[in-house]
Amino acid sequence: MSTVPSGRRHRASLAFFVAARTVSNTAYRLVYPFLPVFARALGVDLATMSLALSARSASGALGPLIAPFTDRRGRRFGLTLGLGLFAAGAFIAFAGPGFAAFAAALFLMTVGKYVIDPSVLAHLSDLVPYARRGRTLALTELSWSLAFILGVPAAGFLIARFGWRSPFLALAILGLAGLVLARMIAPGPGTTGALRPEGESLPAAAAGHRQSYKAVFRSPAALSGIAVILAVAMSNELVNFVFGVWLEDSFGLKLAALGAAAAAIGIAEFGGEGLVAATVDRVGKMKALVIGLAANGLATLLLPLAGRTTLTAVAGLGLLYLTFEYTVVTMLPVMSEILPRARATLLAFYAASFSLGRALGSLASPRLYTLGFPAVALAAAVLNALAFLFLLRLRRLTPGAH
Repeated sequence: MSTVPSGRRHRASLAFFVAARTVSNTAYRLVYPFLPVFARALGVDLATMSLALSARSASGALGPLIAPFTDRRGRRFGLTLGLGLFAAGAFIAFAGPGFAAFAAALFLMTVGKYVIDPSVLAHLSDLVPYARRGRTLALTELSWSLAFILGVPAAGFLIARFGWRSPFLALAILGLAGLVLARMIAPGPGTTGALRPEGESLPAAAAGHRQSYKAVFRSPAALSGIAVILAVAMSNELVNFVFGVWLEDSFGLKLAALGAAAAAIGIAEFGGEGLVAATVDRVGKMKALVIGLAANGLATLLLPLAGRTTLTAVAGLGLLYLTFEYTVVTMLPVMSEILPRARATLLAFYAASFSLGRALGSLASPRLYTLGFPAVALAAAVLNALAFLFLLRLRRLTPGAH
């Protein structure tokens, strides 16, 4: 029997989850600020790049096909598979020739990400009681902002020194290292949680594929939550896809400045995730969701007005990403409790909906941007309003999700 205290084991596992997700999120996020760099290197235009990013986002639809296997075979299986796919994709991005290989690499890396994420979130949700789950899941979501704070600037440094392919070699190596560590420390089948009070059982064994899918599609609350994240993700992606182009067109920002802007946005997101960890379990998850989504809609409407100087534009983006991150991270514990017996499956559908929203936003954004950035912001605000209506329905359907 291990002599390591359970608290230390939990902290070590949590640190590994944050690190693994930081690596996969860096690969996802570095495309946005350096989109013009990749497009020029590959000899394609913005509309062509939007097809690659849309296909990448659509890869999240594969998550629900894999999640029931992850439920039955253990979270280590999900992490191993996800990190393996991610490392393979990163190596293809480094070594593969041309746009087609680059698009395939983005797709493969993102499939890996959407296998890793539900495995991590479902495992922690199995262990941590709902009353304290918001803080724990928010800590793992710090990986999203750490990707912008650490990963994207590091990628910019590598691109400037060694060329646009170099970050993908680093990501491939880190993915392989994570794969080895996952086999050593990640929880396997039958792992029990150390954080639940004595006498509180883990959820019953996961149902099969068909039963899990039926549970999701027959739950009005689950479908409402999926609709919320679909609209919110599409709204955010409209801005996400063109913010690097917008900053470059408006202010002539170059590579180093774009990396700095990415870091500033990452800091804002870090603040949003930290705010969730500090407040959501005390304020109440539904109340926090209403506040976060309303604030994100307001930030979206204000963004074009903020774009008069570089400083105010970056500050406006920071507010947008802070409120978006607060909303999305607060949604996680709510979704994790709707269907405990099909937890990984619902979280995978949640991720797939998020990914589909990204895909639709990637397709629409460059076309809206031809009308000007205010058109992008207005469309994003309309989607936020739609998400708010679904959130009110979710609130009515889950009176116990405080």
